[in-house]
Amino acid sequence: MQFFFELIFFFLGAVLASFAGVISERIYTGQSWFSGRSKCNSCTRILDALDLVPVLSWVVTFGRCRSCKASIPARYALTEVMLGALFVVSYLSLGLTLRLFVFLAALFVLTFIVLYDIRHTIVPWGSSILLFIFSAIFALLQKNSLQKLETVFVVAGGIAIVFFLLYFFSRGRAMGLGDAPVAFSLSLLVGSAAVPGIFFSFWIGGIIGILFLVFRRGGPKMGIEVPFVPFMAAGYLLAFFTQWNPLF
Repeated sequence: MQFFFELIFFFLGAVLASFAGVISERIYTGQSWFSGRSKCNSCTRILDALDLVPVLSWVVTFGRCRSCKASIPARYALTEVMLGALFVVSYLSLGLTLRLFVFLAALFVLTFIVLYDIRHTIVPWGSSILLFIFSAIFALLQKNSLQKLETVFVVAGGIAIVFFLLYFFSRGRAMGLGDAPVAFSLSLLVGSAAVPGIFFSFWIGGIIGILFLVFRRGGPKMGIEVPFVPFMAAGYLLAFFTQWNPLF
């Protein structure tokens, strides 16, 4: 029975990852993100059901359009696999509870934010508000005392202030303004894992940033704008699911 639920949550996560990708590509472009058929970006052929099965469609077609054979970026399938896996891990960690579904809702919004930040290096304020709402509800459901809840909010507020100061004093060069509310929400979401999550975020960002500078086309070049929200998402979730605190 548990394996059956794992399959359901993986499929749900993969479907929602695909939907988050559609929203991140269409929103603020004049296109409708809740209606209209999906099309191939190269030949504009309307995609049918066989083209829209999460992960499997990309694998079966070897990552190419069935009509024009244009390459379909692997990031689509990778996002579906990652969110599907996160949904399964969340189910195994939280069980079939109200907390689980609130947490999954937060993961869905976070996925959209990550995809949009990668694409546009900006965080839409509407999505930040949604992430805060789900994270705050999850924090309320997690904590069994007012004192613990207050501690979570104080720590989250302190982390957000640090991010805002980095933005303010660097004039946006070291950190974006939208990173502060995301850090605040993620700190609420992971609770006691917030501080380790910050450390993991900067470590992951530092490693990937160095690799990007070294191996990018044209050679190393400073001053390239790199979105930080994907690193925050990875760092905070790593800290939450492993409960690993590198400080102790």
